[in-house]
Amino acid sequence: MLVCVTGGTGFVGAHSVAAILAGGHRVRLLVRDESTVERALPPGAVDGSIDVVRGDVLDEASVARAVRGADAVLHAASVYTFDPRRRAEMLRTNEAGTEIVLARARAAGARTVYVSSVGALFPSRRTPLSADSPVGTAREPYLASKAAAERVARRHQAEGAPVAITYPPALLGPDDPRLGDQTTRLRDTLRGLMPLWPLGGFPLGDVRDTAALHASLLAETGAGRHFGPGEYVTTRRYLRLLRQVTGRALPAVHLPARALLPAGVLAGWLQRVWPWHLPVEYGAIVTCACATRVREDAATPPSRPLVATFADTVAWLHRAGHVSARAAGRAVRPPAAAPIHSRTGG
Repeated sequence: MLVCVTGGTGFVGAHSVAAILAGGHRVRLLVRDESTVERALPPGAVDGSIDVVRGDVLDEASVARAVRGADAVLHAASVYTFDPRRRAEMLRTNEAGTEIVLARARAAGARTVYVSSVGALFPSRRTPLSADSPVGTAREPYLASKAAAERVARRHQAEGAPVAITYPPALLGPDDPRLGDQTTRLRDTLRGLMPLWPLGGFPLGDVRDTAALHASLLAETGAGRHFGPGEYVTTRRYLRLLRQVTGRALPAVHLPARALLPAGVLAGWLQRVWPWHLPVEYGAIVTCACATRVREDAATPPSRPLVATFADTVAWLHRAGHVSARAAGRAVRPPAAAPIHSRTGG
C-alpha cells in the first residue's frame, strides 16, 4: 500500500511514518524542505520505501502530485502552537490546508485519515467527550483553527467521503524533531521556568501510541472518529509523574486556571514583541480551564503507562542536549548497584 503523508517531518507525522513503514507499506511525503526529512524521522525510518514530493498543503498542484496514485492519505500537517505571533499561519494551514488535502485525496480516490485534536472539541457542553461531541467553540487561535479544520473534515464525512478523523490528546515521547509546545513545556519545567501552574488538566498520551493508531486506521476502509490513546491528567498529577521519574522536588504553586487567564492575556501581548519564547501561554491556561475527559468506551486504550512516557521523554531530552543530567535527574542516572555482602566462615 502507498500512503501519502503530509506533516511527516513533525512530531506526530514522523512517528506515524515509522509505524506505517513498520507495517510494510510505502510512504510518499509532501514536504516544503527535503533536507528536513532524514533528520526528522526516527532512526532507521528513511530507506527506499520513502518517496518525497516537494510542496505545501496550501498549494493545490503539489498536493495533487503527492496524492496521485496513493491508496491512503494521512493528513498530519498542522501548525500546533499557542504562540500568538503565528495566528495567521495557523488559520491558513490548519483550515485551508485541510480543505485542499481532503478534497484532492477524495478526487484521487484515496481514503484519508485526518489528524484533528481533542482540543478541536473544547469547550464542550456535553461531557465526557464522545465521537458525536459537537465541534468546540474556543476563541483561542490554535483551538479555533483546529475547530475550523474539524468542520471541514466532518463536512467531507457527511458527504460520504472515506475520511477517518483522529483526536490525539496532548502528546509526549522521544524524538520530537521540532521540540513542539508539549515537549518544550516539559523541558521548561525541568529547567525551573514554570513554578506557577493552573489547576485543571488535559488529556495526555504517548506519540508512539497515536502513531500506531494511525497506521492501523490507514489499513482499514472505514471512516469514523477515533480518540487517540491517552488519559486525562490533572496538572498536579503531571508534576507528580515528573517528580517520580526524575526524583526532583520541582516545587510549584497551583492557582485556579480562570484566575490565571489575565496573566495569560498579558503574556500573549508581550510575546508579540518579545523575541524569545515565554513559558506562560494563554492557550495552555485556557486548555486546562476547559479540557474534559473522553468517555471510556470511546477511548483507545494506551499501550504504555504515562510514567514510561515521561521517563522516555526526559531521557531523550537529555540525549538530545535540551536538558542537563542534573535537570533530568534519575531518569538518566543508572540504578545504584546492590551492595555486595561478603560471607565469612567461622
